[in-house]
Amino acid sequence: MDKPGIVIAGASGRMGQMLARTVLDSDQARLVGAIERPGSPWVGRDLGEAMGGPALGIVVTDDAVEAIAKAQALIDFTTPAATVAFAELTAQARAVHVIGTTGLQPADLEKLKAAARHAPIIRAGNMSLGVNLLVGLTRRVAAALGEDWDVEVVEAHHNRKVDAPSGTALMLGAAAAEGRGRSLDELRTPAREGITGAREKGSIGFAAIRGGDVVGEHDVIFATAGERVVLRHVATDRAIFARGALRAALWGQDKGPGEYDMADVLGL
Repeated sequence: MDKPGIVIAGASGRMGQMLARTVLDSDQARLVGAIERPGSPWVGRDLGEAMGGPALGIVVTDDAVEAIAKAQALIDFTTPAATVAFAELTAQARAVHVIGTTGLQPADLEKLKAAARHAPIIRAGNMSLGVNLLVGLTRRVAAALGEDWDVEVVEAHHNRKVDAPSGTALMLGAAAAEGRGRSLDELRTPAREGITGAREKGSIGFAAIRGGDVVGEHDVIFATAGERVVLRHVATDRAIFARGALRAALWGQDKGPGEYDMADVLGL
């Protein structure tokens, strides 16, 4: 019972099921709860049976207050509105909140910042080691190359992903901007369509591809006259994100309130 208890939000989704299996397979944590939205057909069912396996003795609930109250960490890859609501509950419970939700807006981030004054929040657009190394490389390359090098972030995901650019693409764009001593808000180029005119010098552009069952592919392209540098990461298995999220939940157990990211978790 000394192992931290983990609750999974959005348990019926592909990522939620992967997270549940990852925690169940771990010898460092216990799966103590599974949350779904009110009205989900999974609510009231045993999680193991709902996932097509043997019973686990964990009933899927829509009562997030009760589920989080008995846990040391919540892993949350859901929606911005749900994530903000969960943050209030993890703050009250002083539980670690690991957030892989993307599409969060500035107002959402302000609410998360307020919650982080009471409990640790570990948030990242991508939980994989490789991607976080790519973020660091992007920052360094952008710092080494001047504004004569155009920057484009190209990402591809499955056809069910609802937000674009991806959270990972925005992480990479922000890293490129930081490398140039600027913010992404200053340098970001809106999606291009029609007659857009010449590219603005120093800007950072994004392109999103959606199709099939692509797990996640990200390219950061630095292009200038006569040459290009391309940094790339390809994910082929969602398990890398689940393993990273569990690692974050375990890392956060002895941390004080505050906002953290995967660079903190990985010591990068």
